[in-house]
Amino acid sequence: MKKDSLAIWLKLFWMFLKINLLSPSGPASIGLLYEEAAGKLMSKERFVEAVGFSNVLPGSEALKLAMFVGHAAAGAPGVFAAILGAIFPPTVMMLAVSALLAQFQHEEWLQRFVGGMSPAVAALMAVVAWQLFRASSARKFDKRTLLIAALSALALGFNVPSPLVLLGAGVLGVFLFR
Repeated sequence: MKKDSLAIWLKLFWMFLKINLLSPSGPASIGLLYEEAAGKLMSKERFVEAVGFSNVLPGSEALKLAMFVGHAAAGAPGVFAAILGAIFPPTVMMLAVSALLAQFQHEEWLQRFVGGMSPAVAALMAVVAWQLFRASSARKFDKRTLLIAALSALALGFNVPSPLVLLGAGVLGVFLFR
């Protein structure tokens, strides 16, 4: 094992540990991961690709992103380092929160607390979506990009499953961006 390899593995572990400690929510963690990985461990375009594929494939987006970034940075060992950093904080937090919520699950203040968080989660998702849109369309921001965005929003408005919307957008991109 090379010293450089160990440094990359530790960096991946620390990066995902930090992201999952600072931002336990999915949309916000994508924004933090973008700041940590895009342009440093992988290109911005490759990061957008990773987010797209992580939403198409089944399973946890956070873990799929950890695998993608870990592999891009250090191959299979990087995958394990990134996943370990990604799963440790949420596992410990969920055990603690589950125990706590069991004690307060019927309290009215808890329902109001969750109701207050909902708009903030929506705002986080909108900000991350805008950041990803800007990063992916920097080279080709034109009518075709806006068409794909509009058709995707329309499909989502009609409750088309997001993996199908992403696949359709990808197929449309193959034809529109030749």
